[in-house]
Amino acid sequence: MTFEKTYVIKNNELTIKLPKKFRSVKKVRVIIEEAETERSKKIQLLKKASTDPLFNSDIEEIKNDFQYSDKEAI
Repeated sequence: MTFEKTYVIKNNELTIKLPKKFRSVKKVRVIIEEAETERSKKIQLLKKASTDPLFNSDIEEIKNDFQYSDKEAI
């Protein structure tokens, strides 16, 4: 099970209220890292997408669909 949420730190303290699905869980792993800004998160996703074969095939298909219209004079 995974639970991810961004929290605001108050007085250098953090309280995490776990979802109900974790009631029977006896041990969890907590990793603290600085939250990324929305822009940098989007850039990371685009970098990841650039190596995704399905994403790249979609881009190629779109380029092929517009190859002739791009050459038309406006």
